[in-house]
Amino acid sequence: MTTMKRLNIAVAVAVTVLIGMLGSSEAQLQMNFYAKSCPNAEKIISDHIQNHIPNGPSLAAPLIRMHFHDCFVRGCDGSVLINSTSGNAERDAPPNLTLRGFGFVERIKALLEKVCPKTVSCADIIALTARDAVVATGGPSWSVPTGRRDGRISNLNEATNNIPPPTSNFTTLQRLFKNQGLNLKDLVLLSGAHTIGVSHCSSMNTRLYNFSTTVKQDPSLDSQYAANLKANKCRSLNDNTTILEMDPGSSRTFDLSYYRLVLKRRGLFQSDSALTTNSATLKMINNLVNGPEQKFYEAFAKSMEKMGRVKVKTGSAGVIRTRCSVAGS
Repeated sequence: MTTMKRLNIAVAVAVTVLIGMLGSSEAQLQMNFYAKSCPNAEKIISDHIQNHIPNGPSLAAPLIRMHFHDCFVRGCDGSVLINSTSGNAERDAPPNLTLRGFGFVERIKALLEKVCPKTVSCADIIALTARDAVVATGGPSWSVPTGRRDGRISNLNEATNNIPPPTSNFTTLQRLFKNQGLNLKDLVLLSGAHTIGVSHCSSMNTRLYNFSTTVKQDPSLDSQYAANLKANKCRSLNDNTTILEMDPGSSRTFDLSYYRLVLKRRGLFQSDSALTTNSATLKMINNLVNGPEQKFYEAFAKSMEKMGRVKVKTGSAGVIRTRCSVAGS
């Protein structure tokens, strides 16, 4: 055997080992994965979004939040959609109790099952739906390579431990993002999704009434904003239902307004304020605010695509669930 032939064999083996190390993960995600198996899949999803989101724009934020919460637990595998008769699934965890859009995704799945049975994964539907919903609000688009497969395990405790709560300080945010292979830039950019949508008083009441044993009101929250919330929205610590805009006055527009509010100490959540407690993330926010909106769009798109690749199952890993809410379907 010649030296050159040995070298070629060695290279081939190294490539094979590398592919094996990558596993059936992002190496196998690809654009237009369903081009042959279900050529109209992405159009069916985008048409459904275009037919419904303009009439109900408040659903766009929950759909992108669903994608985020799905990817942070066992990777982007659709496990957030699974129902549990014992109340022990991801959607039963505190961070997911206010999630909306489960029925919306299930209806899209039903449409796809009629055309291409057992072909399009729930995980891909979540990823594509999040992108198309943001686009429908006038926000940025991004590439969504497909080929994800679905998981069958959905655990309440894993969701509680891995999804960053709105009460997170900077250290917690950094740790939980790092666990998913996401850096500080991703943290800042993905937090920008708070520019659309609403939350509830239950997600921030402690900032107003019970921040610590020594201070009732969070000193990092603008005092005028806090007074307004107390007077007109969250009138008591026990208010769990009143709806709050995360980006007041601009909650249906995907723009830089959220970051401007954060700099004014008017971010709704403690996790929003936490972004200003680190010099690196604070600098990033200032750069975004002082730059063109298109630059934010482009950077946000890159972080969304990166998040959509987190610990995905592809190839022989995972399954294609026929009903997104049923683990064994």
